[in-house]
Amino acid sequence: MSERAVELLGLPEDRPCLLLDVGCGSGLSGDYISEEGHYWIGMDISSAMLDVAVEREVEGDLLLADVGHGIPFRPGMFDGCISISAVQWLCNADKKSHSPPKRLYRFFSTLYTALARGSRAVLQLYPENSEQLELITAQAMRAGFTGGMVVDYPNSAKAKKFFLCLFVGASSMLPKALGTECADEEIHQAKFTNERTRFRNIKGKSVKKSRDWILEKKERRRRQGKEVRADTKYTGRKRRPHF
Repeated sequence: MSERAVELLGLPEDRPCLLLDVGCGSGLSGDYISEEGHYWIGMDISSAMLDVAVEREVEGDLLLADVGHGIPFRPGMFDGCISISAVQWLCNADKKSHSPPKRLYRFFSTLYTALARGSRAVLQLYPENSEQLELITAQAMRAGFTGGMVVDYPNSAKAKKFFLCLFVGASSMLPKALGTECADEEIHQAKFTNERTRFRNIKGKSVKKSRDWILEKKERRRRQGKEVRADTKYTGRKRRPHF
């Protein structure tokens, strides 16, 4: 997966690049980056995994940090970023103070700043469901990224892999997914831009309690002859908590 992630970065072949490895663990992805002639810095929340990386004498620099607190590097420092099976953990609230949307936005907004203009981030992840995938992509889009999801081997239960390919600056064509035989690649590549979009789950239905879901429910009630409040710009908008 590390090899595929680096391939999707589309790095220049005529010079070495500096990459960020989010959730680097014991440095296995970093080994491949080094083999390709690039430099890297790895971040991980687990001190035990970083200790293993140190014992293995990996070539990259290591940083013990929670990416939910942000990426602590200067603007435009990295030529690209990869992450293997790490970003989905930001969707979990392990502490009372954890807010998954806020932690994801903090991660993506600071990552966007740390990447050079025209570079990419490729994040391989295992989303639990369509709602989690929506949450991750929405926060990435909100932070300024464009891009989309590349799904390799979409028809295989075991080989299927999700790669969120994010672009800094002008949007470009998504890389071709592996194992797709149909002519229309958009079936397996969920593209998004920084415009507002309406999300639907895998079955094509609106996500529960979203604006679309509420509007559809109200329309069904109208067809049933029931009295329903008129639609406004506030329909489906979440209310702020009152203390």
